[in-house]
Amino acid sequence: MARNKIIPIFVPHLGCPHHCVFCNQVKIAGREKPARAADVERAVEGYDKSEYEVAFYGGSFTAIPMEMQEELLQAAQGFQIRLSTRPDAIDEAVLSLLKKYHVKTIELGAQSMDDEVLKTSQRGHTREDVIRASKMIKSHGFHLGLQMMTGLPGDTLEKTTETAKSIIALRPDCVRIYPTVIVKDTDLYDLWKKGEYEEHTVDTAVEWCAQILPLFERENITVIRLGLNPTEELSGGAAAGGAYHPALGELVRSRILRDELEERLAAELSKHPKAKEICLYVERNKMSQAVGQHRCNVRYLQEKYHLPRLKILMYNN
Repeated sequence: MARNKIIPIFVPHLGCPHHCVFCNQVKIAGREKPARAADVERAVEGYDKSEYEVAFYGGSFTAIPMEMQEELLQAAQGFQIRLSTRPDAIDEAVLSLLKKYHVKTIELGAQSMDDEVLKTSQRGHTREDVIRASKMIKSHGFHLGLQMMTGLPGDTLEKTTETAKSIIALRPDCVRIYPTVIVKDTDLYDLWKKGEYEEHTVDTAVEWCAQILPLFERENITVIRLGLNPTEELSGGAAAGGAYHPALGELVRSRILRDELEERLAAELSKHPKAKEICLYVERNKMSQAVGQHRCNVRYLQEKYHLPRLKILMYNN
């Protein structure tokens, strides 16, 4: 799905009837006051409607009172519009309103397709709610986006993998993957401080996401975001723990390439077990990911295979 440039409009916590353990949208979005029509009008002023789309993020847009939804949507008319909401805040009346205002894309915060994980995280919806809402959105001609999280309370790699497979089965147009970040002033932060929640570290998130990202890519489902968007608030200390890293997507793709390189290296060493130097070739645009941050992939492979020299080089065109 071709993507326009985004004009983000944040509506933190508006319309959300539940208090998820991980959620503090004010700190995540870096904005305290929800947007109103005047804010939208100022935000879109001067932008080319053919190149940009307005995206309402941060809250459960379709759970906002209808009058406010219309106010915000009217202010964005002429632009393509995308919004995010909850699976249990989708019905015929909601979709009719969004169609009236030419909304193009609806993203659902599925987070998990495991009912126990959803319950423990206090999401307030079920797996079946996600399936029902996804089918309705697609049947009404909207583009469907699905958002999932890894490392929520009670989550495992097996459950995360099954969530990814269940989301793929719904054939969304795009997906966002958000490994769990421990944000201050949340129930999850309190659970973590009491030792009742095991931190989903950057390393663990990279390992899990490196296993599920290829599942989406094999099905030609675009992952448009991997990890929370960095903000001054999060980087300044609001992200107290968990899988917060400004370049998480790069780390995941680097890990995937490391696994691919390891297979090729093992094959080369099986043919030349006494080799002192091995050269592996990658495409130019994958060089930095193949080498890894601070040459971590090269060091890992050299140490694991006791190889004095390993070179990663670009293919000659």
